[in-house]
Amino acid sequence: VAAQNCRKRKLNAILSLEEDVYNLQTQKESLKKEHSQCSRSIRQMKQKLNSLYRDIFSRLRDDQGRPVNPCQYVICCSRDGSVFIIPKHFVTSEQKQDNKKEQKQK
Repeated sequence: VAAQNCRKRKLNAILSLEEDVYNLQTQKESLKKEHSQCSRSIRQMKQKLNSLYRDIFSRLRDDQGRPVNPCQYVICCSRDGSVFIIPKHFVTSEQKQDNKKEQKQK
């Protein structure tokens, strides 16, 4: 009887572990789908941001009416929501690092 009870407990433990494995595999697949959707959304937002960036620079003109060169200027947003176009050489090293990170992610 003791051996039967031991085998029964062992079988129940195995069944419980198999159920846990199945649940974790299901959760893993769900998380993979969610990750894929998030990655897709991020790519779309980056594309929209790049398009907006190009559109803004295509409309900007300097004092002589020439187009502003996006290689020489950057768009900066302040904490209060103001947007500025400033020469790249005025950008702080911290902002440059942030821009480099963004470029690598593209």
